[in-house]
Amino acid sequence: MTVTTAAIHPTDEVLPTPRLVTLGFQHVFVMYAGAIAVPLIIGRAAKLPPEDVALLINADLLACGIATLIQSFGLGRFAGIRLPVMMGCTFAAVGPMVAMATDPALGLVAMFGSVIAAGLFTILVAPFMSRLLPLFPPVVTGTVILVIGLSLMGIGINWAAGAPNPTLPGYGDPSHLAVAAFVLCVILAVMRFATGFVRNIAILIGIVVGALATYALGMMHFDKVVTAPWFGLVMPFHFGMPVFDPVSVVTMCVIMIIVMIESTGMFLALGEMVERPVTQDDLARGLRADGLGTLIGGVFNTFPYTSFSQNVGLVGVTGIRSRFVCVAGGLILLAMGVVPKLGALVESVPVFVLGGAGIVMFGMVAATGVRILAGVDYAANRNNLYIVAISVGFGMIPVLAPSFFNALPGALAPVLHSGIVLAALMAVVLNLVFNGWVSHAEASAAVRDGARSSEALH
Repeated sequence: MTVTTAAIHPTDEVLPTPRLVTLGFQHVFVMYAGAIAVPLIIGRAAKLPPEDVALLINADLLACGIATLIQSFGLGRFAGIRLPVMMGCTFAAVGPMVAMATDPALGLVAMFGSVIAAGLFTILVAPFMSRLLPLFPPVVTGTVILVIGLSLMGIGINWAAGAPNPTLPGYGDPSHLAVAAFVLCVILAVMRFATGFVRNIAILIGIVVGALATYALGMMHFDKVVTAPWFGLVMPFHFGMPVFDPVSVVTMCVIMIIVMIESTGMFLALGEMVERPVTQDDLARGLRADGLGTLIGGVFNTFPYTSFSQNVGLVGVTGIRSRFVCVAGGLILLAMGVVPKLGALVESVPVFVLGGAGIVMFGMVAATGVRILAGVDYAANRNNLYIVAISVGFGMIPVLAPSFFNALPGALAPVLHSGIVLAALMAVVLNLVFNGWVSHAEASAAVRDGARSSEALH
């Protein structure tokens, strides 16, 4: 008698250890610049000494690793969407956190208290947020994913220019643009001529070759690696016991609602990419992992966490669907959190080296949204055209005109300055106006149909 076992879905496939480690490092390289940006911003705004800023970075990497493990590996039936997800600090909370950290009446202890409270809040409301899945049929999902990719493209372009924004020194230096173009060419060459595993690590090869080139040109230095300690222990509540200021707590809870809306879009995008449609239970576990990661972040002197969209693009580029690649990435982040020298080595890679890779990855996210939208019926329902057109237009406002909403109340900034949130809210509202509410079963069927349609377009 023969015993047959159910086929393992590619997301649950455990690759050989050398491949897991290599692919895990590829994910870490992609998200590292974004991961350390928030602790750097907060530390400098709070005028902390260098050793405390370094502690914030180490704590952030440690919490990133823990949150990634919870999200990608899973914590039983309680938390974790079990898709290839890398977790990092959300930029949506930077403005309010800077205000709290620099307010003498609040300070870091109130900021961390609000993060802890927001984490608990997210854990509690995750099941209710997951019930909103019927609001995301393919016309909404595709639109949101398209806007995610278009919004991220600005980050990739700024990486290629060598600085986060055009006002910083060295932005657009021809040498930066040349290196970014060189990295892009290397990636394209590997994807065109290589096969198998080598093709899957095209992004990592491009980054490594670009880093070697910049080192040879004297544009990459290892001073921080030499001075960084080998070990650094991160202790909870390093800056003191948290203080739970009511206004700060409410503010951070509102931020986490926005984060959950963005996370929903990321999870749906990943579900499409790996051909495992996200269910209501999956979404609840994923959002709960966001909350648990945020709670852990507050305890370990760091910040709110969410799925990193740049890594969603990497999944699309490589075609590697195994969540255990991100488990390996989470373990690498854990190691970097306790071995500062390892973190300093990754940090030494110039941001413009990542530029060529960023354009490829973020473009893939936008292309995924286009694929999903290609399966939407516009002939029988022309209203879908209006949903896509108007929602994309609103999503581009913060990208193309950052000062557009400056005259409106600052409390609305987290919503109005996020193109992803604006596009999601507009798409959901317009879909309800034109197409009405659909049941969860109908929405799930629509997601499956959209997945099949996009698969047929490969």
